[in-house]
Amino acid sequence: MAEASGLQLGVVGALALSVASSVAIVICNKALISTLEFPFATTLTSWHLMVTFCTLHVAQRFNVFEPKSTDVKTVMLFGVLNGVSIGFLNLSLGFNSIGFYQMTKLTIIPFTVLLETVFLKKQFSEKIKLSLLVLLIGVGIASITDLNLNLLGSILSLFAIATTCISQIMTNTIQKRLNVSSTQLLYQSAPFQAAILFVCGPVVDQCLTKQNVFAYKYSPLVLTFIILSCLISVSVNFSTFLVIGKTSPVTYQVLGHLKTCLILAFGYTLLHDPFTERNIIGICVAIFGMGMYSYFCTHENKKKLAEPLPPTSQMKDTTPLLASINMAHHDEVKKANGISTKDSLV
Repeated sequence: MAEASGLQLGVVGALALSVASSVAIVICNKALISTLEFPFATTLTSWHLMVTFCTLHVAQRFNVFEPKSTDVKTVMLFGVLNGVSIGFLNLSLGFNSIGFYQMTKLTIIPFTVLLETVFLKKQFSEKIKLSLLVLLIGVGIASITDLNLNLLGSILSLFAIATTCISQIMTNTIQKRLNVSSTQLLYQSAPFQAAILFVCGPVVDQCLTKQNVFAYKYSPLVLTFIILSCLISVSVNFSTFLVIGKTSPVTYQVLGHLKTCLILAFGYTLLHDPFTERNIIGICVAIFGMGMYSYFCTHENKKKLAEPLPPTSQMKDTTPLLASINMAHHDEVKKANGISTKDSLV
């Protein structure tokens, strides 16, 4: 019982850290990109991952965690796939309208459910599916403004959805299959993610902004915000791996939409961004859907614990998002900002 309580506490802590760090980095990046006019989002992400790796390397040297040898090919493939998915998400944002990009992000949840059901044989109850549907409808009402389509943008969105879903599923399965912690996996994969983004980042940014990141004039204030963004990203990247490892890719996506609602509300309250009755209704519906998801997950977990486990039991995706409440957008993205924080890695 104490072990289960400790596990719940760890999940709640991971969720809280993910939300807090993601909101903080969105605020920092909004100032950097919109106010200070530094539009090189993909290159910035490669710097985030480099700083994350260096920070973890220092932590490992001080014995904060123990490195663990794993299958290098698997970790390399995983790191490259994560880096590519970030590039595709940023390209999708650049070549699509905000509304279509938000629809792309919403599609990640049902596509992840489909992949896990078909290939990992996971089971999702009808109640869980209903709660996810309510959540998606709410986020859609709150964030989708237009749905202008174009062929190139649609193709890029399909690649973004596929690579994001697969990379997040791999984050969960690799930790369990190789018996590594979120810190160990992030430490080993970060160099490969940083390398692929460092190579393709300037090209992607040049394509989206028509500017060269190496020709940009870096003022002391811009450098200060870049350093701050990189430091916050260490917490964002760590909490991403931690949440997916402790819960599931679907729960992480649900959490990502909670961040979107919080950032929308933050923008209206403190930054006086435009806000309509539609935004309020959408956020309320989304929060209701999250509450349903958490309630049903908690109920199914209790039921599962009460039943004797069969010899070959299948794992269910029933980790509660708001367990601390019931047991008791990556981030709203503006096209003017020119950034996608992948709700997964930044």
